[in-house]
Amino acid sequence: MHSSDAAAQQPMVEADLYASDFYVWVYTQAALLRQGHWNQLDLPNLIEEIESLGRQQRQELRNRLSILIGHLLKWQYQPKQRNRSWLATLRIQRLDITDLLNDSPSLKPYLPQAVASAYLRGKQLAVRETDLPERTFPEHCPYSIIELLDKDFYPGDPDAIQHD
Repeated sequence: MHSSDAAAQQPMVEADLYASDFYVWVYTQAALLRQGHWNQLDLPNLIEEIESLGRQQRQELRNRLSILIGHLLKWQYQPKQRNRSWLATLRIQRLDITDLLNDSPSLKPYLPQAVASAYLRGKQLAVRETDLPERTFPEHCPYSIIELLDKDFYPGDPDAIQHD
């Protein structure tokens, strides 16, 4: 086999590696990038993975917002059940969302859409964990983006918050 034939075969080998051992494929692609071996890169799969990183960031934002919203609903609609665990969950989700938005500021314009999507899951979390009927909760998210991200916002009785 000529060296040009070997180069032509390389992307197929990388594509096979992508399917058989993703972890090794990732580190192989990174090494090829570092070494400047552009013609040996598995471009179709590399492009797909880079695009999926962006989708993962959006998904992480929606997931964290869902948990935050679900716990805010629980906090608001079951005030007698409030506990330190719920408070910790609210605080951690807010911190993680803030970190995510600081790391990827371009996600900020996506927040209204993410909140609308996350509310559906957050409401289902609240229904499941409170045993309250779904009709108990508003059809649309009752909290603004500012409220969701405000570390001092807790719906309902503000005196019920346990400050550490």
